[in-house]
Amino acid sequence: MPRPDLTRVGSFFHRYINQVPQNDVRVALHDLGKDFLSLMESIPADKQDYSYAPGKWTLREAFQHIIDTERILSYRALCFSRKEQQNLPGFDEDSYAAHSKAGNRKWKDMMDEFITIRKATEQLFASFDSEQLESGGIANNNPNYVMGLGFIIAGHCQHHVNIIRDRYLK
Repeated sequence: MPRPDLTRVGSFFHRYINQVPQNDVRVALHDLGKDFLSLMESIPADKQDYSYAPGKWTLREAFQHIIDTERILSYRALCFSRKEQQNLPGFDEDSYAAHSKAGNRKWKDMMDEFITIRKATEQLFASFDSEQLESGGIANNNPNYVMGLGFIIAGHCQHHVNIIRDRYLK
């Protein structure tokens, strides 16, 4: 399975795709999801509401952001695979985080939700044939396509793994 064609994906997303070492989107989703879960399982309770700087998200908010983003990007992949012609809406990640009420959530519930969401994402991408993986569309006024979105989902999670390790756990 080829890696995404970066010319079909907005340059903003290249940083996520480039963090995925795997060449198969299904393997990437599975492997990087397991790595993320291992990291999140290791977070001590006293760090879950920690923010490394004023105005930055807490770990709990970052975790919710990862869940929210995976839902949104998976929905985009589904829409594109079904030949949706509408420009799908964007989302303001800071507004979503501010209104997520992540601070009221139990860590275990968030772990369970991520496991469920990632399993659904893996199953969604396993259901796509080669034509669907190449299907494109517009979201937030930017072109993208199903294969690219799968790598973006995996890489977005990895991006946050790196931030968590570098800024929250040092």
